Amino acid sequence: MKRNEALAPGMTVGLLGGSFNPAHEGHLHLTRMCLRALALDRIWWLVSPQNPLKSASGMAPQAARVKAAEELVAKSGEPGIVVTDIETRLRTRFTIDTVRALKARHHDIRFVWLMGADNLLQLPRWAKWRELTREVPIAVYPRPDFTLKARLSPAATMLKSATLDQSDAALLAHVAPPALVFLEGPEHPASATSIRAARGES
Repeated sequence: MKRNEALAPGMTVGLLGGSFNPAHEGHLHLTRMCLRALALDRIWWLVSPQNPLKSASGMAPQAARVKAAEELVAKSGEPGIVVTDIETRLRTRFTIDTVRALKARHHDIRFVWLMGADNLLQLPRWAKWRELTREVPIAVYPRPDFTLKARLSPAATMLKSATLDQSDAALLAHVAPPALVFLEGPEHPASATSIRAARGES
């Protein structure tokens, strides 16, 4: 375990998975939103070795993505963010396996999975996605052009009876899964795809 990954019993920890190719201000924006709205102690940025649903073309090496994310977090002065390559050390490829491994390691920590509205639409493509919803509470943050669609998605429909009101978002980490909440707030326009395009990268 890396030093910055140390946790105290009873902590609430948000898990934000992704390529972070590269990490950007949008990631900071949504992380701050989730820390506040969900009353979390920490949020871990899980810098993925390779997203199974994304092409490896144009993907910077994981070490470079981790370093850039760490530099961005250091400049932000936000103490609640931990950048980690733990999926590489756990040798997990799919979110369901990562969540199960972390729960086994930290049985006294309350985890919450964080995802953008765009990813909720794709959730049925994830490995064992229904099992994932029974393993960890899920918080969905707004994304431009996807927020309303996410609320009408198949995954949201399946979890309708387990959906908390936004006013109860701070309780999510303490609710047994399945549990879902849609966060409300300003949408940030930044995306890794547009940043790479501006740089002339694929």
